[in-house]
Amino acid sequence: MTGPVAVVTGGSSGVGKAAAAALAARGCTVYELSRSGADASGVRHVTADVTDPAQVGAAVSSVLAREGRIDVLICCAGFGISGALEYTDPADARRLLDVNLFGVTHAVQAVLPHMRERGAGRIVVISSVGAIAALPFQGWYSVSKAAVGTYAQALRNEVRPYGVTVCAVLPGDIRTGFTDAREKSHAGDDVYGGRIGRSVSKMEHDERTGMAPETAGRAVARIALRRRVKPQYSIGFVYKLLCVLIKLLPASLASRVLYSMYAK
Repeated sequence: MTGPVAVVTGGSSGVGKAAAAALAARGCTVYELSRSGADASGVRHVTADVTDPAQVGAAVSSVLAREGRIDVLICCAGFGISGALEYTDPADARRLLDVNLFGVTHAVQAVLPHMRERGAGRIVVISSVGAIAALPFQGWYSVSKAAVGTYAQALRNEVRPYGVTVCAVLPGDIRTGFTDAREKSHAGDDVYGGRIGRSVSKMEHDERTGMAPETAGRAVARIALRRRVKPQYSIGFVYKLLCVLIKLLPASLASRVLYSMYAK
């Protein structure tokens, strides 16, 4: 038998692209699903918009027709918006959730029946440290990633009897095109005393000096191919420590720390 067959959504850039390459390097047959992309070394591109369940279903069916099985699904597709929650257009928030949250559900619903019938499969969803450390002026991004993490934990127990295992990975700051692609709104920055602009600039500096996407991609690939997985993983010592501290600190203190870092 050949190596595992993996499908990666959002695999044409960033962590998704790096994870797809890392899986291929570990002997997997890899397909990446995205709106635009091209075959790369060891990775086959399939065009699909994750917000369209029909496109995702067709893409998954094409992989199954060719390979006969899908062993691993990694959901990486996503983007970010920033701005004050008070001034965020609800249409922009819904569009974010359509990609970051419902894009995951569309991929899972397309792949899960096959995995359940086979009695085996691994599903990895990419959440964020921002799901635990709710980011001021990136509130809707944190909401979307918290929802993804909660979805994964509920799914984990729903499919446990069928040999399908699920986990969430929480990256921190990573040097990818995500930063430049972020949709920024400075609406209300005068009302908020320039704090929106300062906060987003600080976050973007941290991202541009953060972990290399290849490092994150290799970590995601290792997790995806483990024999057993925990419900949740963070990547990198600093972010592991941050997640632990946020959980251990009194909520009021954790909130003040985040305010001092990103909202002053």
